[in-house]
Amino acid sequence: MAMLQGVVAPLQKRLGDGATPVAIAGLACIAAILVLTLIFRNSDPASSGYRIGVLVLDRWSSIFPYPFTIQNLEHLMFALGLGGLWARQQTGKRELAFIEMGFLPEDAHTVLQAEDLGPIRRSVSGRFDGENGFLPSLIDLCVLQFQASRSVDQTVSVLNSSLELIAHRVDLRYQMSRYLVWLIPTIGFIGTVAGIAATLGVVSGGEPDLGKLAATLTVAFDTTIVALIESALLVLAMNLVQAREERAVNLAGQYALRNLINRLYSGRVE
Repeated sequence: MAMLQGVVAPLQKRLGDGATPVAIAGLACIAAILVLTLIFRNSDPASSGYRIGVLVLDRWSSIFPYPFTIQNLEHLMFALGLGGLWARQQTGKRELAFIEMGFLPEDAHTVLQAEDLGPIRRSVSGRFDGENGFLPSLIDLCVLQFQASRSVDQTVSVLNSSLELIAHRVDLRYQMSRYLVWLIPTIGFIGTVAGIAATLGVVSGGEPDLGKLAATLTVAFDTTIVALIESALLVLAMNLVQAREERAVNLAGQYALRNLINRLYSGRVE
């Protein structure tokens, strides 16, 4: 186990938290394709698994050299997209957990002055960086602003600006997912065009071989079917994960506003 951790830790450091699940998902997809290749190895059209092998893998492709088929490429892109979304889901889970850590007073009576904010800032120190830790970073920025200006209005302005920047940063994190959602159907349509082109080649050769004609048409339609299914699933997963992360941003802003901004007092409590 220690040896495995010694290999994985440098790899994770090199790839980053987001890239590691993507790499793992890609390797898992390749392994799954190898397993399915062994499962659907019977090339007899009368066998029960033949049609599944053709649909899922284009196992006995009449156009592309196996395993370099359109379906397998679609599966790989789909797996990479899921890996990236899993990383984002874990990030959203961590961000929501910050809300439950009680960084700020949550009772109905506490009032905060500048001298009370030092321990609060120390409690969030080291819990955020340039990308993660929405709530700790908001608390840190608001505390710094209030200690410097003693102005609640300026602190509110900093909070609003920070929330806008965080929301924009969250949206940018899904650029690759949106690209993959577009790419998978595009790859499927490329397979469809290639299949139709191969079909026209068979027909133009004189007396067409009906078996070969059916095989090329099958490739044309199957690639698009698989692509549309995987793209729809990826869109669903992306919307669910992004909604979770955006909810974390909203809750962090509400928590900071309710338990920090609304308690700040720039004068002295008698």
